[in-house]
Amino acid sequence: MILSMTGFGRGTAVLNGREITVELRSVNSRYFEYSSRIPRSCSYMDSRLKKQLNERVTRGKVELSMTIQNVEAADAEVTVNMELARSYQKALRNLSEKLCIKNDVTVSTLTRFPEVLATRHADVDEEQLWADVSAVTAQALDNFIAMRAAEGAKMKADVESRLCFLEERVGRVEALSAGRVEAYTARLYEKLRTILEDRSIDDARVLTEAAIFGDKTAVDEETVRLRSHIAQYRSILELDEPVGRKLDFLTQELNRETNTIGSKCQDLDITRTVVDMKAEIEKIREQIQNLE
Repeated sequence: MILSMTGFGRGTAVLNGREITVELRSVNSRYFEYSSRIPRSCSYMDSRLKKQLNERVTRGKVELSMTIQNVEAADAEVTVNMELARSYQKALRNLSEKLCIKNDVTVSTLTRFPEVLATRHADVDEEQLWADVSAVTAQALDNFIAMRAAEGAKMKADVESRLCFLEERVGRVEALSAGRVEAYTARLYEKLRTILEDRSIDDARVLTEAAIFGDKTAVDEETVRLRSHIAQYRSILELDEPVGRKLDFLTQELNRETNTIGSKCQDLDITRTVVDMKAEIEKIREQIQNLE
């Protein structure tokens, strides 16, 4: 299964009185990169989350976002320091009597004073919370991988169509280069007849020059290797594993063989064909840059 490196996945569930939401986003990267935005109270599970993602994602810059909200039971308890509240109340009453002003103290007034109200967080079962978060993360991962697979399938289809075009162009190069030596020999004979006029032409020398020309401009090895690379490309696209790095290397090989053909052949039609091939290889390279 071919996977894109870009994707999005979301998981959410209410477990043990908490609504947990996990979102995953990724963009291209040469390696697996992880970053997260999670509640501070959950920082202890960050390394576990990274490991969980890395087990199914090998390349890409992945960002995990997580929110946790209590929906059935509060994880904090508010307590009142009654002694301190009474002290504040007594002090305010004395102040009112001595200054002869109205004592308008209310409950809300007292709660504004420091340390009258205190918040105590309930004990959290960290392993249970991790189990819940991990389950929701797995759900987000499934959706994330599904989106990556859908994008990957489109890219695979596009690359396969371009490989067909490339294969057809290789055949054209082979056809154009087939009569190259004969055409060169004929031109050489014609030029020598014009230069030497009535003098005899050394057929052996002409054949030798034609043989040297043929050897210098032969592209048989390059076209055979190109066909081999294209076949290997198709095989790799069928693998059920990350293939981005393998295809990146193979694309360089396709480009190298095509450049060699272009440097060897001075034929205008072959040169145009090579330009088409290089343009198509560049489009393939842009696509596989997005594959895991």
